[in-house]
Amino acid sequence: MSKPGAMKSAISSFTLFSLWTFLSLICISSFSSCKKNDTEASASGDNIPKYTIDQTLSDGAQKNTIAFDALGFTTGNLGSQTFLPPGKVADYSGFQYLRDNDPTDLGHNTSFVTIIAFNILHILNSGQIQMYVDAANSQLALINEYADKRFPLCKAFRRLIEGDLPEGKTELDEEAVKLYSAQLNKIDGEISYNRAQLFGQVISSLSAIQIVQINALKALNGVAKWDSTLQDPLKDLHLSQEVNVAVMTYASEMYAWYAGSTDADVYFCPERQGTYFGSFYLKDWPAMGNPNYTINEQLTASAGQDFLNILTQDQSNLITGIINLQRESLLSIVNTRKNVSDELRKFLKGENADSSAIRSMSEAYGTYDGEIIYLYAKYFSQVYQSLSQPQKDLLLSLANNLGYIAPAGAFLYSSPIPMPVVENTDFLFK
Repeated sequence: MSKPGAMKSAISSFTLFSLWTFLSLICISSFSSCKKNDTEASASGDNIPKYTIDQTLSDGAQKNTIAFDALGFTTGNLGSQTFLPPGKVADYSGFQYLRDNDPTDLGHNTSFVTIIAFNILHILNSGQIQMYVDAANSQLALINEYADKRFPLCKAFRRLIEGDLPEGKTELDEEAVKLYSAQLNKIDGEISYNRAQLFGQVISSLSAIQIVQINALKALNGVAKWDSTLQDPLKDLHLSQEVNVAVMTYASEMYAWYAGSTDADVYFCPERQGTYFGSFYLKDWPAMGNPNYTINEQLTASAGQDFLNILTQDQSNLITGIINLQRESLLSIVNTRKNVSDELRKFLKGENADSSAIRSMSEAYGTYDGEIIYLYAKYFSQVYQSLSQPQKDLLLSLANNLGYIAPAGAFLYSSPIPMPVVENTDFLFK
């Protein structure tokens, strides 16, 4: 299993670039990831969500996502694989659902988080805001540990596609990948539990007037109708950048959780699973640090299809065949997310959630995700190793046209860091 200190020196050298610092980039890295995905979303309306879990699970959306993941993997490198939008961790607040289904279509604007956070923080009192500050200070280490433990999976998959197998080993070990993924996701479960507990505590402390004020925001039926002229309510607290961004994140996610539902918590965009193959980097990196950048909503669909068009029929069948192979695990993930959400929402009712149950369910989630990423790594690698040189050239041209620039190092979530020394990954092969 992963050694928790394997990346310690690299991460500690880049404290400034911790997760919380780069949560500020969710306004770009998350909004770019989950828009339209070939299959048209449901018709908009006051009470009809445009994006649902059924759309996420559709064969069309999954085909495009898998193909785009394969493009990222076959044209990228280890560094690009490590890129992960922070919003993909502990994502049980329904915030992605709120983004994708905002009636005023502001969800994918870079001002979305700021408007929600400022409005909520102006409603909260100093004691409630201090609860956020204390939580941010106490949770950073665990969140960075999750980032640390992703690296061995990324490295093992890169070794597989490059044919760099350990001596005497012939393939990726499916059971080892699933076990490792299960342990990794137990960390995500702990982060999720801590966050929901915090939200429950803050919500239970709300006064009657504060509840009326928050409900009034919800009644506006769209964040574009909220007050966008409010001043930064944290300015005079002189918080570190990491803590400041954490408090903003907590405020926006707590609102999504309070205003949402179990269905919103369960929802995820098609790209939520299989995050180890570089597609997030391929899609998001050109937008990072560029608030005026707009990513084509159809990028995953169009580039995924372009990838498949370069393949032979047999190669294409290997990629699209994953849809059926992963179906059971993907549906099990949805069921697990439902159970996790139901348990975490006990905090919203003023009850206590079962931490051991959350860890157990998160471990099961990781097992299912481990099955999916094993399939991706196996079949993406098989396709890559069967490509002709002209095909490889066409794929590189396709990636370059999307703005791909090979990263020199790695990423701590969406923050550039030097490539760390990753522990020996031989245990992930057999």
